[in-house]
Amino acid sequence: MNTRCLIIVGLLGCVPAVSSAATPAEVKSALVKVVSFMHSHAAVHGGYVYRYSADFKLREAEGIPGPDTIWIQPPGTTAVGDAMLDAYEVTQDKSCLNAAVDAARAVSRTQLQSGGWDYSGDFGQDRSKAGQYSRAVDGAVANRGAMTAHEPGWHVWKQRKLKTNLATLDDDVTQSATRLLVRVDASLKQQDEEIHDAAGFALIALRSVQYPNGAWSASFDALTKGEFSKELYPIKPASYPADWPRKWPKDFTGCYVLNDNLHATAMRTLLLAAKLDNDTDALAAAKRAGDFLLLAQMPDPQPAWAQQYDADMHPCWSRAFEPSSISGRESQAVMWALIRLVEAMGDKKYLAPIPRAVEYLRKSRLSNGKVARFYELQTNKPLYFVRGKGGKGFELSYDGTKASSNYGWEWDFEGDAIMAAHEALLRGAKPVYPKAEKERWSLPPSDADVDAMLKAMNAEGAWLETDEERGWMRDASGKKVSPPGGVIHSDTFVQNVRALSAWLKEKKS
Repeated sequence: MNTRCLIIVGLLGCVPAVSSAATPAEVKSALVKVVSFMHSHAAVHGGYVYRYSADFKLREAEGIPGPDTIWIQPPGTTAVGDAMLDAYEVTQDKSCLNAAVDAARAVSRTQLQSGGWDYSGDFGQDRSKAGQYSRAVDGAVANRGAMTAHEPGWHVWKQRKLKTNLATLDDDVTQSATRLLVRVDASLKQQDEEIHDAAGFALIALRSVQYPNGAWSASFDALTKGEFSKELYPIKPASYPADWPRKWPKDFTGCYVLNDNLHATAMRTLLLAAKLDNDTDALAAAKRAGDFLLLAQMPDPQPAWAQQYDADMHPCWSRAFEPSSISGRESQAVMWALIRLVEAMGDKKYLAPIPRAVEYLRKSRLSNGKVARFYELQTNKPLYFVRGKGGKGFELSYDGTKASSNYGWEWDFEGDAIMAAHEALLRGAKPVYPKAEKERWSLPPSDADVDAMLKAMNAEGAWLETDEERGWMRDASGKKVSPPGGVIHSDTFVQNVRALSAWLKEKKS
């Protein structure tokens, strides 16, 4: 019998390449069961973290969260709530909607006075002392008018003057929280006052901190007061610096950030608001974001994009292992963002940068066919980082054989798929998106995939993992342990619920 390898988050094996015996009714029932289980057992104040022991005595995220702490950053509350809403849309079961609404309220009640979110949110007794949240634990608006707006720009935000109110766009935090609120708000037909207000406030904040050229910085600590300085932040195309430091300048010099899909997820958020709520302001902001990507494409000989740019539109450093360079990964994310923008609004001018960038990346592939995360400016040599003396710090290197393990230095080349989507849009056809990172089930899974997911689910409605690293987590003291019964991973829940929802939607269409 022919077999193929199946990869589901946390579930790895080979299954027969045969049709599933699962019916739409069985998948619907499974979705309701897994959502109800997660909602009733894992939720704290409606929110979630990354990992749980089977008995829910242990909780873990990036560190050990307190008993009243939730994680906003995906795959925490925002991703779990989003998946629950996917389940509701295909099942129309109110228990799935209720679970998603509770997650949205958890997000609303951890929204900062700046309008954005930190990586985590706290519901503990001491949270009122910091005064950073825009709502009380019960959802009432709290001290939003007391928020002091100030001059906008990275020269102010990077000083982090209002540390307790610092919102981040890193790792899709503020963006994913906004998308969840916008989606739940639309599902409730804008009838929930708290969720509707929080979604609107978040969109105002996202537009408020967008630079005139259409870009964003990694974080902000207040709504803006007045306009951005034209002298400090001129609108100009990207160019190469005369020189750049080979050692980290010990400063986050990146004013305009594309790193880790920050810009792409912000665009996606605005386009979602434009689609679901007919938000013309959001669509205009998405267009400005697209205009920035046109400006940010580097000239020859490297017509792609950097991870981050300074205010003069030169590629620059961010963290100690993120140098002034051209980025293979971020360049591909930029092109997918442009494709989504054209699909949403139809203006094909945003396709213009793609052929040159794809051809450049095609010629820049490594011997294994992948693209480097970083290419040196002008020389186009792949850049890596190795650990410094005594395993401390990072040192720039042209040799990837001993690169440090903390980072993804090489990425799959997606140029062929990007060009196929580009050509489809030129013909007026719908582009096909791959099962890309963080959107693994943008295409429906196979019947065999669905069958494997259902078989892996236990009777209560949980995917418990015990193999290798997936079966380990840290206890309250930080010690690595293997909990009896296994570990429940939020990312497994999210990806499998999305997969089952995508499958069921296809079967019903």
